[in-house]
Amino acid sequence: MAYKSAFDFSVMKSEFEKAGIKHHFIPLIWKHVLQNPNCQWDEIPSLPSAAYPLLNSKFKLSTSALHSVINSNDKVTTKLLIKLQNGEFVEAVIMRYDTRLGKYDGKPRTGGPRSTLCVSSQVGCKMGCKFCATGSMGYKSNLSSGEIVEQLVHASRISTIRNVVFMGMGEPLNNYASVVEAIRVMTASPFQLSPKKITVSTVGIIHAINKLQTDIPNLNLAVSLHAPVQDIRCQIMPAARAFPLERLMNALREYQNNSQQKIFIEYIMLDGVNDEEQQAHQLGKLLETLQVVINLIPFNPIGTLSHFSTSNDQKVTRFQKILRGTYNIRTTVRKQMGQDISGACGQLVVSLPDKRSTGSADPLTDIEDLRI
Repeated sequence: MAYKSAFDFSVMKSEFEKAGIKHHFIPLIWKHVLQNPNCQWDEIPSLPSAAYPLLNSKFKLSTSALHSVINSNDKVTTKLLIKLQNGEFVEAVIMRYDTRLGKYDGKPRTGGPRSTLCVSSQVGCKMGCKFCATGSMGYKSNLSSGEIVEQLVHASRISTIRNVVFMGMGEPLNNYASVVEAIRVMTASPFQLSPKKITVSTVGIIHAINKLQTDIPNLNLAVSLHAPVQDIRCQIMPAARAFPLERLMNALREYQNNSQQKIFIEYIMLDGVNDEEQQAHQLGKLLETLQVVINLIPFNPIGTLSHFSTSNDQKVTRFQKILRGTYNIRTTVRKQMGQDISGACGQLVVSLPDKRSTGSADPLTDIEDLRI
């Protein structure tokens, strides 16, 4: 029998209820495990006596193990390779920023150094986006809520995590129940992350988008749009055929009407594919009735897996100026981070490293946490 993670809330709650144990003890267990990573179940104080044999027989402090830690040369990005108990691997990435650098709405920003964790929700991915290394793996399995939370646990022992983005391996809304439960754990004691500090990215799983807003209010939604017209979107994102652009836009309008929150739009810049001035205008017209922040993402090389190349700086700047100047849409350009360790956007694909490295980080300006 496979052990369940201590952070699989619904499973532990169910087992506790069957044993007549109140589930309010669960956060106390999590707190002790976080503070004492090498503890044994019997060392956790103040639990009902029936809890100890139950925990020993059905749960593990962690069902995953940190296989390797690789830092980028600039020590700003750290990639974690995590081995699951079924032998599969997933990756998570820590990105370090300094929110005092740069400006927000033309004003100096407050805050200080902080870390964002990019987590995976699946082993592999079904979406098959042609610019993404994870898609080359195909789909293998969903992660449990506990396996998702354990990525935060592993990362928290390396850096204090303030923001979490579901932008790693997998399509989060294709593993809806586990992702929602993981977020509920992350926003509860002892983690206590604010929903406003958590972002879920999706290619546009229409039926799940508005359900997400109902299930977890105040969460940030990011949409991997990547093209302003359906034809191009289908060429580079095969799964887009199931989610026509017109229906997706209607879903986003409904989401925004209900949530009253800005939506983040991710747009990867592919040279000669989606980066022409005409496409900037098409994108502006598509989004001008929504309150959005567009994040232009330079394409990150994925070896022989793709024939795409990234747009040059002049094209990216021109694209940004059209969206800002003509359509008054806030548009940022994502800072490239972690390319040298294949930890940048679109580069996550499991490969076993032969080294482990550590080091401290120099902060960068934050370009993702736009709510500071």
